[in-house]
Amino acid sequence: MVEITSKDNEKIKSTKLLLKSKNRNKESKFIIEGYRILTLAFEQKDIIDYVFINEDFENKEEHRKFLKELEDANIKVYKTTNKNFKDMVDTENTQGILAVVSYEKKTLEKNLTDDDKYIIVLDRIQDPGNMGTIIRTADAAGADAIITLKGCVDIYNPKVIRSTMGSIFSMNIIPAERDEMLSTLKSKGIKIVSSWLNTENWYDTVDYGNKVALVIGNEANGIDDVIAENSDLLVKIPIYGSAESLNAAISSAILMYEIKKSLV
Repeated sequence: MVEITSKDNEKIKSTKLLLKSKNRNKESKFIIEGYRILTLAFEQKDIIDYVFINEDFENKEEHRKFLKELEDANIKVYKTTNKNFKDMVDTENTQGILAVVSYEKKTLEKNLTDDDKYIIVLDRIQDPGNMGTIIRTADAAGADAIITLKGCVDIYNPKVIRSTMGSIFSMNIIPAERDEMLSTLKSKGIKIVSSWLNTENWYDTVDYGNKVALVIGNEANGIDDVIAENSDLLVKIPIYGSAESLNAAISSAILMYEIKKSLV
């Protein structure tokens, strides 16, 4: 373990830069913070670049055991002051441990395979909490891949990472342009299903087929008109009360599980 006290240390400065999306994209790295999510990332050791802890993290025996596991795996651990550590995370009540993690830049051509038969398409989902919850739900519902379209919040935003509860490491998440997504799914014979208010198709009364891409639209404006026009099926969830609509994460969960029933 290496101790760093200076706030001007290059390792601390480069880590802080990853709090901004443009730097995460440039370096293909992001920050995860918290003991539990680090234990999940550790299951895929090769993605962890290095770890920082604060002055208090070693106070618990289970934490000391985890640090020993990290060092046995030749993962570099740095210890710094509580103040320096706080400057590298976006949470008020930190757990005292973070890691910098590398990720692969994915494309539809390379990362969407013929075995992927259940896909979630996210169209301009902008709320980090919604994004993280949808990723977590897609994982739980057995989706094979997630496609994020231009205008979506950065999936490596710290708030998104926390909301995924570790599913960020197990889901195949691929960024794409709208037209590329449409042409790719059509060429693979995947039925494009969109959640849409102006349809007579109730979500639990239709045939989804055996290869499905479910599109979830922007929280305020719904699904892009071009996507709706190119969808094979439009469905809606009934609203029984006076609410205008359902939250994007809630509606996506209802639809994901209904579609999964037709695929098993």
